Amino acid sequence: MFVSGFNKGLEKIEATLKWDPNPAGSPPHDLDLVAATFSADDPHGDPAYLVHFDSRAPDGTITLHRDSRDGRGFGADEAMTLELERLAESYGRVVLGVAIQQTAGRLTFGDVAAPSVHLAEDGTELLQDEFAGVADATAATVAEFLRDESGAWSLRKLMRGFDTDPETFAHRMGRAGD
Repeated sequence: MFVSGFNKGLEKIEATLKWDPNPAGSPPHDLDLVAATFSADDPHGDPAYLVHFDSRAPDGTITLHRDSRDGRGFGADEAMTLELERLAESYGRVVLGVAIQQTAGRLTFGDVAAPSVHLAEDGTELLQDEFAGVADATAATVAEFLRDESGAWSLRKLMRGFDTDPETFAHRMGRAGD
């Protein structure tokens, strides 16, 4: 699935992640949005930089606005803005993923109550998923944003599960053939 706007392509994406808190008395589930930005010269190599709960884009184009450690609260538990139109021309690909912190033992998306991710631009939903296809995974890529020769950005759904810790996932999530 490729999605782009007319002529200009995608510009400013809002990514949100929600899940229900786990039962009282049990350790909290902590899911994290992760964005990996890749250079146009090496779109499937090592990320040029990562944005997640304890980092930000060096140029401010990708920001995490909300970071929940337990899924409690109203609305989105995690929220990230990706200002694709402001990314330098040297970047050609951004991969968005979700990792589950593994502090209380191995947790998968199937262990988390009602996880869902949503991507929207200007209030128009572009992608929505509940992780059913990756229920046995501890992390998953959700989507990739690709810049074409004209500079326009498009979206491709990229739901792919991983069985790894969050740190390893952050470095593997955009690699080809991994």
